[in-house]
Amino acid sequence: MVLDSADPRGLADFYQRLLGWQRRSDEPDWITLIPPDGGIGLSFQGEPHHVPPVWPANDGDPRMQVHLDVEVRDLAEAVAWAQEQGATVAAFQPQEDVRVMIDPAGHPFCLWQPES
Repeated sequence: MVLDSADPRGLADFYQRLLGWQRRSDEPDWITLIPPDGGIGLSFQGEPHHVPPVWPANDGDPRMQVHLDVEVRDLAEAVAWAQEQGATVAAFQPQEDVRVMIDPAGHPFCLWQPES
């Protein structure tokens, strides 16, 4: 998975803090993070003309093409942590047990807590 950003290093820094993943590659316009188990990573590509998607999108708005779902143990704590790292809570929240967040480059991502 690759997320575009005018500031790929800043976006990679955000997700590294948020997820606690390590860098596997670190180039000026391409950074890859990998989870502790060495599974599928997340890359960030420099795109100087990046236009953030709109959530939720209306006709003519740039639409998200993908989003990340992050499973968390405590939804309220995870939202607070994400905000401390630079995310914002999206104005539109379609589900009670999920929080749509917006990363610093404007990409929506979801925090969700499984039912106990």
